[in-house]
Amino acid sequence: MTDANQLDLPEGDPFGPHNLPYGVGATRQEPDRPHIVVRYGDSVLDAGAAAEAFGSPHAALLRETRLNSLMAAGRPVWTDVRAQLREWLTEPRHRETTLRFVRPLDAMTMRLPFDVADYVDFYASEHHATNVGRIFRPDGAALTPNWKHLPIGYHGRAGTVVVSGTPVVRPKGQRKPPNEEAPLFGPSRRLDIEAEVGFVVGTPSEQGTAVPLSGFREHVFGVTLLNDWSARDIQAWEYVPLGPFLGKSFATSVSAWITSLDALDAARTAPPARDVPVLDYLDDAAESEPGGIDLRITVSVNGHTVAEPPFSAMYWTAAQQLAHMTVNGASLRTGDLYASGTVSGPEPGQRGCLLELTWGGKEPLQLPDGSRAFLEDGDEVTLSAWAPGPDGSRIGMGEVSGRVTPPR
Repeated sequence: MTDANQLDLPEGDPFGPHNLPYGVGATRQEPDRPHIVVRYGDSVLDAGAAAEAFGSPHAALLRETRLNSLMAAGRPVWTDVRAQLREWLTEPRHRETTLRFVRPLDAMTMRLPFDVADYVDFYASEHHATNVGRIFRPDGAALTPNWKHLPIGYHGRAGTVVVSGTPVVRPKGQRKPPNEEAPLFGPSRRLDIEAEVGFVVGTPSEQGTAVPLSGFREHVFGVTLLNDWSARDIQAWEYVPLGPFLGKSFATSVSAWITSLDALDAARTAPPARDVPVLDYLDDAAESEPGGIDLRITVSVNGHTVAEPPFSAMYWTAAQQLAHMTVNGASLRTGDLYASGTVSGPEPGQRGCLLELTWGGKEPLQLPDGSRAFLEDGDEVTLSAWAPGPDGSRIGMGEVSGRVTPPR
């Protein structure tokens, strides 16, 4: 695409003016100058340089090397910045100036777009939780007694959240095969992925004050695709009684792009019907907007589609997760990241992890390059997604990829 038509997108481009996701990248010519960029088709806009040229009052925020300052500025600023970006990219009178700050996407090296404060992972899909329960407890109840009363979660490790494209080193740890009397140490043999959706907190909250369901839009800056890599054999041996630890903490991959909540307004949808009453702080029946988001996710291994999980099928919504995460008075910090847990639907082809897709490894996937029960070294996993946008458009989510490398 030449400079003359970088702002002329093909009809239906999922990264058009209704989207405008944020990222942080650096050019190959200036690798030590990361800056905030906004994706527009197959190009990016240097948001800070453009804001300075147009005299925006938000130029200083957009000149930062991470999104955190913009995220902390709050919803009125987010709304104003988004409106300005759309005007600069679409109004003919701004075209000549805007083109000075547009670069091809493939000329950028993308970075982790924000400094992660805390990381929490939930377990919000009834279909996923039911399948896992049936795999691990075939003779017992699939769901634990608390599952439909609260969004179950665990506190993960923020320091190992990495941007899409970062290699994932196969983890080592303790595992205890069923036929062994004592645990063994070594590389995980059951390395898995979890197709998830992450939510990035912008506005902080005061410790001791819970965030209600209605506070979701005021506190959450945006949405990103997320792969919470999982070593199932390490996890199975360690997780009783305190839950996931080393089986999860080695890597969590996120997209280089953060999509604003406003870009997903047309994709808001009602969550599945609930058959167990919830406590008042989780009761969203009277909320002004639907709690679900109609995201259509695709999971591929080595370029071959293996699943298409629907995020609209999630039992617990992101607003309920945020309310539960803070109901005890835990505070939010700018840069907090919380994830939905594995996204799975009711059909076999909608399962968001290999544990479910292969039913615990008993039914390996048949791929063009061989069968897979779990991931092998060299495998590359990619998550992509889109959501319905206004006027029949599509909102693309920036993909998240990672390739498995041998243990060190």
